[in-house]
Parts: sequence; C-alpha cells; structure tokens
Amino acid sequence: MFNPQVFLRFPEEGDAAEITAMLKRNREFFAAYSPAVPEEFYTEQYQLELIRSGRAAREEDRKYDFVVGLRGDGRIIGNVGLSFVIRGPLQSCMIGYNLDQAYNGKGYMTEAVKQAVHYAFQELKFHRIYGEVSPRNPGSIRVLEHAGFHKEGISKANVKINGVWEDHQVLAILNPSGDV
Repeated sequence: MFNPQVFLRFPEEGDAAEITAMLKRNREFFAAYSPAVPEEFYTEQYQLELIRSGRAAREEDRKYDFVVGLRGDGRIIGNVGLSFVIRGPLQSCMIGYNLDQAYNGKGYMTEAVKQAVHYAFQELKFHRIYGEVSPRNPGSIRVLEHAGFHKEGISKANVKINGVWEDHQVLAILNPSGDV
C-alpha cells in the first residue's frame, strides 16, 4: 500500500538539528508558497521548542506533526502536519507538508501524505481532511490528487505570502469507512 522508501514518525528532540538543516537548505523554496516565519524559526532551539509543543498538542488532540524519513538511512526529508483539528460533528483537520527540494518528483510526498491520511482515518477517526494549496504550486496539488483528494474550490485571498494575499485551491478527502 505504501512506498517502502519513506516513513512517517513523530519528531523527537534529537531531530532538531536535522530538521533545522533541512529547513535552512530549503528556505527560499518553501518561502515561495508559505506564509512568513520569524527569523528564529531557522534555529535549532526554535525547532526544539516546536517539537516539545507539538508533543503537547498531540496529547491534547490539537495537532499531529510527523517527520518524513527516507528508509535505509533514516534521513529526514520533509514533514507532514495535521492541524486545525475539530472534533464533534465535523471530525476534520487540515493537512500541510514540506519536502526537501532535492527529493521532489520521486513520489515521496504523495506516499507520505497517503500514510498520514491512513493514520488520520484509522487511528484518529477523522471524517474529512482538507488541504489548501497555492495554484502556483501544481506539484503540490498533484500530491493531494494522487493521494485521493478532490478539488472543492478556491479560497479567495486567504493566505498572505510574501506580502500578498493569495488564493488557494481547496482539496479534500473523506474517510471511506463512513463509521466515524
């Protein structure tokens, strides 16, 4: 079912340096499609704090962050997050992800997203997962489509990127089990 070349796991404190290095290598690449982050985001201490706060958020069922690792050597090549968790009648969350530019085009992120979706539906019992992607980023839209997401529409001027309010394509996937 899944690509044996990638795996997901929750980040650990010992990952902070490797995550920071990956983010620094891809700073310009990620900034083209993502909201601005503070300068300290690119420090090991900031990433360590994100790992610690992420653990608390996971324990409180608010957010689930994963690192994407390369099987064989375990190298961290990206991340996937399930955020904006809403329980009750909606049972939904939002998916977001980043992949080291050096690993683009190999199907790694599609498989990582499929693994995250599987976890979200089977373990967390979500009914719906949605993602929002810049129309300027067709590769990211393809990732979601190849993982089974369907286009729902455009959110007009909903994310500020590099000082400009940009539209985003909304894609979603529903839990096929329907027994949530």
